[in-house]
Amino acid sequence: MKYTFAAILAIFMLKLSAQEKHFPKDENGKFIYYKVVDSQVLAKAILLERAKNFVSTVNKKSMSLVTSTDTSVLAKGKLIIDKTILVAGHPSGELNYNFVFEVKDGKYRYWLTDFEYIPYQRDRYGNFVATTTIGTPLEKSADRLNAGSWKDIQASAYLKVAKFGDTFKKYLATDKKTAEPTKKETISTKKW
Repeated sequence: MKYTFAAILAIFMLKLSAQEKHFPKDENGKFIYYKVVDSQVLAKAILLERAKNFVSTVNKKSMSLVTSTDTSVLAKGKLIIDKTILVAGHPSGELNYNFVFEVKDGKYRYWLTDFEYIPYQRDRYGNFVATTTIGTPLEKSADRLNAGSWKDIQASAYLKVAKFGDTFKKYLATDKKTAEPTKKETISTKKW
């Protein structure tokens, strides 16, 4: 009875570990998150303007525009990686990356690459701050002692980057026009 329970538990754990997604590698051996999206509805200029707006206004605290041309946007950014234990969580580090967006007629593509992880620690005031300014490349393999925690960091980074990619796609697909201010009506007590 206990052997069948152990076998079922082992199969269940194997399936759970197989469901974790990991970054693919590009031709240089670096991790990359790459997506090509077919966008026949929106024009090239509108997509480019929305991408610039996404970088410069929506994510102005975490991203900075490097260059912009008539077909591409290049930016640098950072994501905060959280470490959650049961209910309580705290930031465990930051993930610096390069963001590239290119557009053609009818489709666009974007990718995030050059991931560098900088670990956080508590300072004397209780705030989480970066331990160093030099990042560790995310594709670097860890030693045997830290391999488990490094895999957790890579998995958390992939989830954060995938969530970022989904919000970027949704932002480009939706029209974010500013609402025109409505004229306030005055209440008249003479007419009723």
